[in-house]
Amino acid sequence: MNKQSNITLLLFSMLITLASCRGNSTEASYSGDTIRLKYAKQLQIIKCEDYTVVTLNDPWKQGKTLHTYILVPSDKKLPSNLPQGTIVRTPLQRAVITTSVHCGLIMSFGKHNNIKGVCDVKYINIPWIQQQCKDKKIADCGNGITPTLEKIIEINADAILISPFQNSGGYGRLNEWKKPIIETADYMETSALGRAEWMKFYGMLFGAEKQADSIFNDVETKYNHLKQIAKASKTKHSVIIDKINSSVWYVPGGKSTIGQIIADANASYPFSDEKSSGSLALPFESVLEKAGNSDIWLIRYNSPQKATYKSLLTENSGYAQFKAFKENMVFGCNTYSNTFYEDTPFHPDVLLRDIIIITHPEITTLGETKYFEHIK
Repeated sequence: MNKQSNITLLLFSMLITLASCRGNSTEASYSGDTIRLKYAKQLQIIKCEDYTVVTLNDPWKQGKTLHTYILVPSDKKLPSNLPQGTIVRTPLQRAVITTSVHCGLIMSFGKHNNIKGVCDVKYINIPWIQQQCKDKKIADCGNGITPTLEKIIEINADAILISPFQNSGGYGRLNEWKKPIIETADYMETSALGRAEWMKFYGMLFGAEKQADSIFNDVETKYNHLKQIAKASKTKHSVIIDKINSSVWYVPGGKSTIGQIIADANASYPFSDEKSSGSLALPFESVLEKAGNSDIWLIRYNSPQKATYKSLLTENSGYAQFKAFKENMVFGCNTYSNTFYEDTPFHPDVLLRDIIIITHPEITTLGETKYFEHIK
């Protein structure tokens, strides 16, 4: 091999080494123990000696990474050999939470006082959060999609938990902020227990790893027990969910967590062949054509008044064409007066129980529903 070839090979090796040190090749830049996740597909956790690496897959671009976080305990000196990623000093002490879902989860860890800011206050059905906001102990940081940066800086927040969206173009002025933006992509998981398992990551962020593990183990046990009860049933009703919003009906995809919960309740779902793990924006006519003969209709809504068959017709007279409407098999969940959105994403066993009770009335051992009630 000539001198020029040796130099070329040396330079190439240096570039590979540099790329590894910058985190483009995680296997070469660090080693640790991989935390085994049984259900979550969009999350990887590797515990190293002085830090933990959490990688979020990009749910919209297969094979790509959405974000990498390097969790370093705040009572330890920052290691000098960290891989590439957003450094998060844990536990978080002054977090801004943009969704009621994650507020409820963090409170279940017993970390109420670590919440220092929230968004979309009027949609958070948690009395403690509402009172803390009134007492100015928790800051109102504006809209959950475009939080108020000045308020976040004013309260000296150490991180913000915010939901990422496909083709959102980033987080606006929040991108100027120098603190960690934790992207809560759990809602893009394709199974209910997969989404719930993300609580292990959030537990690490808030110094509540043991609490998170304990809660998840309980949820997993209950969910799988309910699934077996439903599986033994000989009946199988079809289910449609939600209703039109303005001119669009947002239908959960067949690979969404709600789509999978319906399947686990041993019920059929007209849109199960749609592979999206998000929602499909469909016109009324498309939903009527594909799901008009569904046996049961589950509606989530937010209103000071309970929905009735009359009020549904006032919204859209076309609802009368649905089989479930004609046969009085419509069940409503009024999120104005219950904590459905705060509870069910990380406690899917409770929602599964409701759907089993409704779709399998012959099963009488599960008691009454918690969120859905028969519309009159």
